Amino acid sequence: MYKEKRTSRSEFVPIRSLSYHVRIWGGPIPPSALPPLVLVHGWMDVAASYQFMVDALSDAFSAGRTIIAPDWRGFGRTNGSADNYWLPDYLADLDFLLDHYVKDQKIDLVGHSMGGNVAMIYSGVRPARIRRLVNLEGFGMAPTKPAQAPTRYAKWMDELKSLHKGELDLKPYDDVSGVARRLMKTNPRLSADKANWLASHWAAPNAEGKWLILGEPGHKVVNANIYQVPETLAVYQRITAPVLAVEASDDSLEKWNQGRYTLADYHERLKMVADARVARIEDAGHMLHHDQPEALAALIEGFFN
Repeated sequence: MYKEKRTSRSEFVPIRSLSYHVRIWGGPIPPSALPPLVLVHGWMDVAASYQFMVDALSDAFSAGRTIIAPDWRGFGRTNGSADNYWLPDYLADLDFLLDHYVKDQKIDLVGHSMGGNVAMIYSGVRPARIRRLVNLEGFGMAPTKPAQAPTRYAKWMDELKSLHKGELDLKPYDDVSGVARRLMKTNPRLSADKANWLASHWAAPNAEGKWLILGEPGHKVVNANIYQVPETLAVYQRITAPVLAVEASDDSLEKWNQGRYTLADYHERLKMVADARVARIEDAGHMLHHDQPEALAALIEGFFN
């Protein structure tokens, strides 16, 4: 089993009628301290997913710095029994969480995948709150056309019906080792010790003793709204913090979009950010914070120092 170098503590914070689970490494947050480091996870993931990266940070960087990582609504140990989820709620949740933990203090922000998308949009909506931002494969979505709206709304309603019939329920596993095997199947670079540790935070047993992924099935329902690239670009233009966009050597966009949306397209979008640079981590897939935590930690330290 993987052995943590830095131990976190759990807190539950009342946020917008939810009990938000937040994982914290380090001590309290005095106003004169180093900027708090806030880590936001991706789709069907949890805050504990950052443990390997946090452990790889140097003592010199971590000393005196508080690290805060929430479980998004409906993920991990944060409740949320909605039948669908959308971006504005994540933005508001983050805003309320920062009000609670850091008040007016600027933060350093890291977001992965869906969390990277949220972090980018939030940084354009609330630019004064962000000192620096690291976006880990938060590419945004492929372009859409207005003509897709009618079928998207229909698909959304159809998937809601499937959800309420139980057709989108998550697969149960007999034990935690089954969850670990699933994680390693999805990511062949993930070692057994890390997979077993992560599985115990990524899933939990239900009343029947079966292990379930800690993610509400409503997250699987398609977003009702088509993705608005012009809206995204308008937000990117308002980002004032320096941005480091970190990519893995495996091209996730090509696998997902098959040419409909490419890394070159993403780089064009990044040109709307006043100060954005791109870094690449070799021998890594989309879960680069699992695959190469040491390389990622070094990039983060160099950018935030």
